[in-house]
Amino acid sequence: MPLDESTVANYCNEAWEGIVPILHEYIAIPNVSPDFDPRWRENGHMAKAVDLISGWCRDRPIPGLTVEVLELDGCTPMIMMEIPAAGDGSADDTVLLYGHLDKQPEMEGWRDGLGPWTPVLDGDRLYGRGGADDGYAAFASLTAIEAVHAAGGSHTRCVVLIEASEESGSPDLPAYVEALADRIGTPSLVVCLDSGCIDYNRMWVTTSLRGMVSGTLEVDIVTEGLHSGDASGMVPSTFRIARSLLDRVENAQTGEILLPELNVMIPPDRIAEASGTAAEIGRIGDHYPFVDGARPTTADPAEQLLARTWHATLSVIGADGFPPTERAGNVLRPSTALKLSFRLPPTCDPLVATEAIKRVLEADPPYGARVQFADGESGPGWNAPATAPWLVAALDDGSTVAFGQPARTFGDGGSIPFMGMLGERFPEAQFVITGVLGPDANAHGPNEYLHLPTARRLTVAVAYILAAHAAR
Repeated sequence: MPLDESTVANYCNEAWEGIVPILHEYIAIPNVSPDFDPRWRENGHMAKAVDLISGWCRDRPIPGLTVEVLELDGCTPMIMMEIPAAGDGSADDTVLLYGHLDKQPEMEGWRDGLGPWTPVLDGDRLYGRGGADDGYAAFASLTAIEAVHAAGGSHTRCVVLIEASEESGSPDLPAYVEALADRIGTPSLVVCLDSGCIDYNRMWVTTSLRGMVSGTLEVDIVTEGLHSGDASGMVPSTFRIARSLLDRVENAQTGEILLPELNVMIPPDRIAEASGTAAEIGRIGDHYPFVDGARPTTADPAEQLLARTWHATLSVIGADGFPPTERAGNVLRPSTALKLSFRLPPTCDPLVATEAIKRVLEADPPYGARVQFADGESGPGWNAPATAPWLVAALDDGSTVAFGQPARTFGDGGSIPFMGMLGERFPEAQFVITGVLGPDANAHGPNEYLHLPTARRLTVAVAYILAAHAAR
């Protein structure tokens, strides 16, 4: 039986009125991911966020709902929820819903009146770190299930996993998936609410995610700082050495990654997808906050989509060894360390990529300098399997009911290592990877916000997908 549209919409809208104040509390907790807070356990912020979200979940009026907070030795906590099948849904079939509650660090540049741990509701936007990435996921997942119940609909057995290490590359997640394998079962549908959207006018479904490799390139040439007038010209600059090493892996003029291990052939269906999306929405690069006179790397709309999803890239995201400019004396510095972040095409092997990066950067160091690429971590990308006809219809129906327009697909430039792992573990599963991070929601950066109407509408759409999955 089809879900009653007004019942589902009214239920989700009313539920979200109560969710927003809880998200205010969540945003105020500085529970940054373990990579950015090695003392996360002692500081207690992660535990506070887990308690807040799991407490809300335990109070939900879902028959048979169980909520557990699990913590394997040496791992961040995991919230696991199980919901029995409802209506005509099969108890022998499973939907796995995923989100995370850890956050990126503060970053600089927040506008006056805003801050990472200062929740501010400005119209439809709830500002603060983590609301959209990805604190809302647990709330939206259970609310969608409740809405199916309220409308008298059906869903199969559901398992919800909310992890606490995603922003560190999900290092703890494989251990949990292995330990909970019997309880998770073999999902036929995976719903992940940690992705983005190109606009707020429809449901956007992610068909690919990039992988990643990160690590620190460190160059040492002398044991202490030297007078730059006395030593320069005789002692090479560690920054110049680092710059020359980066030229081995990246074309500085074009941004092209030069290592064949980091490049792949783009599948024809993904090229066609990018062309179709670009024909409708135009150039997505124009929405970024460029300074006057600056521009994207390419003006072609389809190539902009492919550049952010299927091209390998390098970003230098941090540096050590540099004094602040106002304290910079005339000293030739002894060491330069650069934190490198490589984004990999969805089908690129991250382990092979890591080995290639390390080998090329460390080989034959200029002037005999000490060069090391260390502290590396990596995660796989993901390329979606073919979408089943029932899911194509469900996505369009859910999006049309919630947003007034059918769904569209696109490749996302971010990384969710969990998806690559699940894709290998459950090759027969269907995937719905979606989210609320729109053009200027600015996840990981300053002024991050959650667009509340999109969160509500996406909750409605997920309810329809769950019901369609049970009826397929």
